[in-house]
Amino acid sequence: MAAGEQHSAPKISSSTTTNSSGRPVTPFWKEKYERDARRYWDIFYKRHEDKFFKDRHYLDKEWGKYFEAQDGGNMVVLEVGCGAGNTIFPLLATYPDIFVHACDFSSRAVDLVKKHKDFRPDHVNAFACDITSEQLTDAVEPSSVDLVTMIFMLSAVAPDKMPSVLQNVKNILKHGGRVLFRDYAFGDLAQERLMSKGQQISENFYVRGDGTRAYYFSNEYLVDLFSKCGFTLEEICVHNKKVENRSLDLVMNRNWIQATFILNPAGPLSPNNQHDHSTCEGKDAVDTSQKSESEEIDLSVDFSNMFGTSHYLNEAQIIMIKAKDHDFKIKMLAKEYQHTCKSTGLMLWESAQFMCSLLAENPSIVAGKRVLEMGCGSAGICSMVAASSAQFVVATDGDAESLDLLRQNTSSNLDAELLNRISIRKLFWGDEDDVKAVRELSGDGAGFDCIIGTDVTYNPDATLPLFKTARALISDGGDAGSKAALILCYIQRRVDEDSILLAAETQGFRLVDKWINGVHESNGTISCWFRGNDVCGAFRNVTFSILYFEVIHTLVFT
Repeated sequence: MAAGEQHSAPKISSSTTTNSSGRPVTPFWKEKYERDARRYWDIFYKRHEDKFFKDRHYLDKEWGKYFEAQDGGNMVVLEVGCGAGNTIFPLLATYPDIFVHACDFSSRAVDLVKKHKDFRPDHVNAFACDITSEQLTDAVEPSSVDLVTMIFMLSAVAPDKMPSVLQNVKNILKHGGRVLFRDYAFGDLAQERLMSKGQQISENFYVRGDGTRAYYFSNEYLVDLFSKCGFTLEEICVHNKKVENRSLDLVMNRNWIQATFILNPAGPLSPNNQHDHSTCEGKDAVDTSQKSESEEIDLSVDFSNMFGTSHYLNEAQIIMIKAKDHDFKIKMLAKEYQHTCKSTGLMLWESAQFMCSLLAENPSIVAGKRVLEMGCGSAGICSMVAASSAQFVVATDGDAESLDLLRQNTSSNLDAELLNRISIRKLFWGDEDDVKAVRELSGDGAGFDCIIGTDVTYNPDATLPLFKTARALISDGGDAGSKAALILCYIQRRVDEDSILLAAETQGFRLVDKWINGVHESNGTISCWFRGNDVCGAFRNVTFSILYFEVIHTLVFT
């Protein structure tokens, strides 16, 4: 975990306006989120089943007048994005004579509906449907539905697919039928938090930590979207609610939009060709209960991803890592969660595997030395290999969850003798207390003879704290033949080499050697590590850089 990623202090408060456009995700991930959208929702319901969303009893309060059967006939309702049935079954309990078609992207969600204790096939037709590409008319008679409910569903669809969704709904809706809509509104706290994490796909469209997506609607966008598809606005309201969660010390501004649209209304049109409709002003309220996910708000999906405990490791996997005479079984984050995980330390990066192999082939790099690994993450494979020949090793990271998993991995892979040579400590770069505590482990505060970092130079905000911390922890002793070294191995991402070298020089480091496979051979210090082995052959498709630093001059540590 990079030093620039420290979380802000508790008591989070958010405004209801968003001024920044955020940093978009790459085109590769944008395409992947779209291609695998259905699978991410399957994973979501596999993890949470029917225990995540609260039952939506507010539907009767907000829209009860629409569920009364007309002309003595049975009311037919389509629930688009039915989830695990949190809308369906409260509706049936209140209006037992209605018939509900229930569809969802996720086949797992549909299975949960069918397994519900109140499921009755004569009252519910549950089916899986990707409404962006599959036709509702394959499962529902055209022009047969009185009401369509879209509760926090349309926001999961890419904006360019929304018109086709509404056309799909239009095909099964009766003339005069209505769409009851409720979804995320522009300026909601969740939007601001996702934006600050750099998880923006496009304007007002974001990916959450679990790969599911959310769009945040403005009144103007929503009304324009529906009107272009042949719907007329009947009523619309934006709700603003301030929620205070005392147990988490959070104050959250939550916004959601609620609207009713009608298809080909029979009533009189206003002069601007719009059906007469009512609007309501956003109403502010305060909820100071211990439970932030109240039934009325029903925005709990974002509370979990923003403020809750990580559930990623529930789906952890074991991978095998072999480096010469070392065989490790590493517990790590499953691949499908890595791209949106907030903690970079929960995954195994390529440079760590590369450096691990180099250390296994060249134990002399760390033999008999006091070794520190910075930002080692949860795998710790470089530290574990180094422990075989080093005097002792201190493995560090700034993320608590990564450190917990690191302890599991080291204890399950090393015997007692090697475990005694490894200490695991929290080290947040630039934190004076952390730096002081780690330096004390080096033996009389003498500092470390060898500091290793793999893929720790990806964050421009963390580059200077990285070198400042390394300078405070490296040993100033030794003769010309055994100077302490800082070794960085990385794949170039957001920080270029010149920026890395400048930050290193300002903190008292001198570049002794550098190596870039296939581009730049070293002056011998690094290139000799590759003699007589085929470490590069195992990583043919990746270009690694290795920088080898020594201290320029002596600084007094305080």
